[in-house]
Amino acid sequence: MNKITKFFWFCSGAYAPLLTKTPTETHKYVGIGGTVFFTGLLAAISAGYALYTVFESPWYAIGFGLVWGLMIFNLDRFIVASMRKRNNAWAEWKMAIPRLVFAVLLAIVISRPLELKIFEREINRKLDEKKTAMIAQSKEALKAGFSEINGLEAKKDSLKSEVAAATAFRDKVQQEYDFERFGTKTNGTSGIVGLGSNAKKKEQQLDVAQKDLEALRAGHQVRMDTLDSEIKKLTALRQAEFDKIQPNIDGFDGLAARLDALEVLTKESNAMFWANIMIMLLFVAVETAPIFVKLISPRGPYDELLDLAELRVQVYANEQTVKTREKSDQNIQVFRTANGVRV
Repeated sequence: MNKITKFFWFCSGAYAPLLTKTPTETHKYVGIGGTVFFTGLLAAISAGYALYTVFESPWYAIGFGLVWGLMIFNLDRFIVASMRKRNNAWAEWKMAIPRLVFAVLLAIVISRPLELKIFEREINRKLDEKKTAMIAQSKEALKAGFSEINGLEAKKDSLKSEVAAATAFRDKVQQEYDFERFGTKTNGTSGIVGLGSNAKKKEQQLDVAQKDLEALRAGHQVRMDTLDSEIKKLTALRQAEFDKIQPNIDGFDGLAARLDALEVLTKESNAMFWANIMIMLLFVAVETAPIFVKLISPRGPYDELLDLAELRVQVYANEQTVKTREKSDQNIQVFRTANGVRV
């Protein structure tokens, strides 16, 4: 008999010395033990992945995953081993119902992290969308908090508009001066070619407009430089505030965020919803399989030998109890006789 068979017997919670006397039962308990073992293994993998998303450390994930897997293995082994085959089917089902409920809960807990791994690409895409939205919301909130920048930008735009208006006026005067020199007839020109009195007046107007534009540009440039400096300082402060928020947004990929993303995906896609349900039902079936095997399988020779072994222990305990009581009564009688005590 190989070691793997004995190991699966141990996993099933069976008593090996009795099981070796019932060859027809060995394969059943190997199957039960294998199911219990692989359920614990899946639980370890599931918990390891879940903890890796939390701590981002393989050592923490491996350590806690092994502890969690051993705990689930021990619980499953206890659940299966504590179920006994009796001749009363209803009594067996009453004993099995709490164990089935507990097994279903374990299956749901085990399956959830593995579902996160299976749908990891879709979840990452949804998390990226969420991060983009969070960045946009944060920037809008910071803009509202630094509303002075908008006011300064408005003042700067107003100064630019004044310079643009003065430039347009200078260009208009320049055009009228050119039309006057080259004899182009318009409402504001004489149509006479050459530098006559009208052309000289237009030239004077152009000189005045040019000087006014240069003076306006010089004055407004100083003001715009001052505004630019203030805007730059406020923008740097706003960016510093955003840099404080950025790590929190970049780190928005923990276990809770992934669970929330999976829930959103299942609501958005029927395929994702049913795939999620099927995976969970698969784990429920695996987790409850040993219990159902023990329920639907007939009472076998191993159960008979186990009852016989328990009966022997019970009979032996009763015998020892009677002997102990009789010996105690004898000792009390001897004591009373020796000390002349009457009852």
